[in-house]
Amino acid sequence: MVAGGSGQRFGRSELKQFALLADRPVVDWAVAACRPASSGVVLVVPPGTGTAGGADHGADVVVEGGPTRAESVRRGLSAVPDEADVIIVHDAARPLASPALFRAVLDAVTSGGADGAVPALAVSDTIKVVDATSTVTATLDRATLVAVQTPQAFGADVLRRAHAAGTEATDDAALVEALGATVRVVPGDPRNLKITTSADLGTAEHLLRG
Repeated sequence: MVAGGSGQRFGRSELKQFALLADRPVVDWAVAACRPASSGVVLVVPPGTGTAGGADHGADVVVEGGPTRAESVRRGLSAVPDEADVIIVHDAARPLASPALFRAVLDAVTSGGADGAVPALAVSDTIKVVDATSTVTATLDRATLVAVQTPQAFGADVLRRAHAAGTEATDDAALVEALGATVRVVPGDPRNLKITTSADLGTAEHLLRG
């Protein structure tokens, strides 16, 4: 469970992963979502926060992250038992992930033959590439594009190898892809909202109450 981000776009002094959502911290919801699909949960918190005031937020182990997302994941991996067969990486900023979503990515790895699996949604907007002067240089075929979410599941060995090089990426699937491993897409969930701005908290609470 990656909760190590600084949340610069959140618009509040508090960290978004510890903000209250329906009277519980966002990260508590995310950890609870992982529980039915996991033998254990390792929570990675921002550097310098320790266990966030002594709370483990329902996780089995709490470790401090690094300066980047990839480094935070690597530090979390160091706390995952060696005997783990499959490792799921999930963002604490997605507190509404459903049990079905966890099961879908797990099944793709455990019985579907994939090295990794990610949930994704079709892209409905037209996507253009622009240069440094905001001039359009290309228009992408949206039929070949998807917007990826977490949780993402991987064979434990392939995920550890992907992170061994110490390279950076915006998600773990990109590092696994760089090995030439197979990453499969499963249907994502529109309700699996990512908390980015403070307004997203209101949307998430509305979805929870619904």
